[in-house]
Amino acid sequence: MSGTVPKLEVRNVSKNFGNLKAVSGVSMRVENGELRAIIGPNGAGKTTFFNLITGFFPPSSGEILLDGHDISRVPAATRVKMGMGRTFQITEIFPELTVKENTRIAVETGLGFSLRPWLGAADKKRVTDASEEVMAMANLTAKADRLVGELSHGDQRSAEIAMALALKPSLLLLDEPTAGMGDEETYQVTGLIRRLHRDSKYTIVLIEHDMRVVFHLADHISVLAEGKLLAEGTPQEISANEHVQNAYLGKAE
Repeated sequence: MSGTVPKLEVRNVSKNFGNLKAVSGVSMRVENGELRAIIGPNGAGKTTFFNLITGFFPPSSGEILLDGHDISRVPAATRVKMGMGRTFQITEIFPELTVKENTRIAVETGLGFSLRPWLGAADKKRVTDASEEVMAMANLTAKADRLVGELSHGDQRSAEIAMALALKPSLLLLDEPTAGMGDEETYQVTGLIRRLHRDSKYTIVLIEHDMRVVFHLADHISVLAEGKLLAEGTPQEISANEHVQNAYLGKAE
């Protein structure tokens, strides 16, 4: 593995807000096709770390590489064009539009058509085909004409993931994908993430608070605590780690 270029590499990254050290010297290497979970107690710096990876904040120090290219100072919008897709802790969709319309907007953006006043027949077909493909991946084909605002929380999250997929990312970042969900919706979204990882071979990094989801899905887990990397390893290694148990897992109940 060490000879290959990782999909994502974070090298000794820190982020300070005045005197507050939100993230301090964190490193992480995510291989192509890997599903990495980031866990930690509230205030551990997880969302700030995600914002550094996706370009919402520049790091105070350290480097972030995507496919071996230093993107530490690259704007968020450019990172999307380079293959980075993201969902947010609070669902980011257009509730007054249908699933199909939400997906179409994302597809047109991904294809560079969003500023065109009209599309020719061939481009319209490209948009339609791509929209249908991502709706099928997200199990939303039967709900294509439903207003997103009328869907269940789980289906809304699936619609948001479909919009991220429409941008054709090579790296998908999911921020608390099962937040606020009951068991059935959690099972639904977990199934979607597993399919994207195992069947469609997406490289995925997710922040998640539900340990059942984390230990069910992740190849590797990074544990943050007070802005620092406390531990990383396989689910088995993390569940057996005494430092993690004391700092986090023991308090999860």
